[in-house]
Amino acid sequence: MKDKLENDLFLKALRGETVDRPPVWMMRQAGRYLPEFMEIREKYDFFTRCQTPELASEITVQPIRRYGMDAAILFSDILVVPQAMDIEVEMKPGIGPWLPNPVRSAADVDRVVVPDAAEALGYVMDAIRMTNEKLAGQVPLIGFAGSPWTIFCYCVQGQGSKSFDKAKAFCFSNPEAAHALLRKITETTIAYLKAKVAAGVHAVQLFDSWGGMLSPADYQEFSWKYLQEIVDALKGLAPVIVFGKGCWFVLDTMAQSGASALGVDWTLTPQKARELSGGKITLQGNFDPARLLSPPDTIRRMVHEMIRGFGKDRYIVNLGHGILPEVPVSHAGAFIEAVKSYREG
Repeated sequence: MKDKLENDLFLKALRGETVDRPPVWMMRQAGRYLPEFMEIREKYDFFTRCQTPELASEITVQPIRRYGMDAAILFSDILVVPQAMDIEVEMKPGIGPWLPNPVRSAADVDRVVVPDAAEALGYVMDAIRMTNEKLAGQVPLIGFAGSPWTIFCYCVQGQGSKSFDKAKAFCFSNPEAAHALLRKITETTIAYLKAKVAAGVHAVQLFDSWGGMLSPADYQEFSWKYLQEIVDALKGLAPVIVFGKGCWFVLDTMAQSGASALGVDWTLTPQKARELSGGKITLQGNFDPARLLSPPDTIRRMVHEMIRGFGKDRYIVNLGHGILPEVPVSHAGAFIEAVKSYREG
């Protein structure tokens, strides 16, 4: 499957090749804004959807059927990794991720296991194979994982947070135990992503959703060095995209990492993103997800302006974070169509 793609525009952009138009996909495109997803959600809880290959693969291909994006991203969640490490994770309605027994001490860290990722997360590999069968070579499939720091935040905080104060406090008061946990997460993530590539994904993306919570110095210590290790382990096997929300201050370092592309959020202009990243690496982003609530004509105009700002080459059109649940399907369609109809001149 891996070598026979009808549409390889996404992979061309990752390689920095010249293209007629940039490729487009949307973070969280498989999911909560689609009526066909809602039907499945009414029948099955969140982690059942993640852990059942038939459901995960169906959800993954739904947006491709509807809109024809240039890449599919596997329906899953970053928190399947701590689950595989024997850390209990629930998804509570109205709250989101909930970890009833957060990691708060060196003894807690000692109890965390580094699993055989391919075995513990075998259902993900099955979903990848099933998804590629359904896609039948139409477009590439993206696999993903959370950054060690972002996973660490949930493991220690025990739920989502605006400040992740408990996670940061653990790093600053007990750095040895914090690094021991980050090391275990990193080893598990590398094995997990390698297994995903072996199962058939064409590229991987690392989500550092909470990287922007750290100062530049603390980011280097508690996030970036582990991300770099993952990039080093994967870059020879598949293209790697690194997306750090709020991490503009480390784009220059990220650009030297060996990653194929960097995701950027909507707080940067295309010009500033190019400048900070050195202008030679493929960038992905950075439409404000809330802007998909604008009228379709406005979306089309703004998308074309964004493409002109980044330039059509070494660029992947995307949102600056995940799509919001309340976005009308026609507005998501206007976003995709604006890119597919774009031509220079």
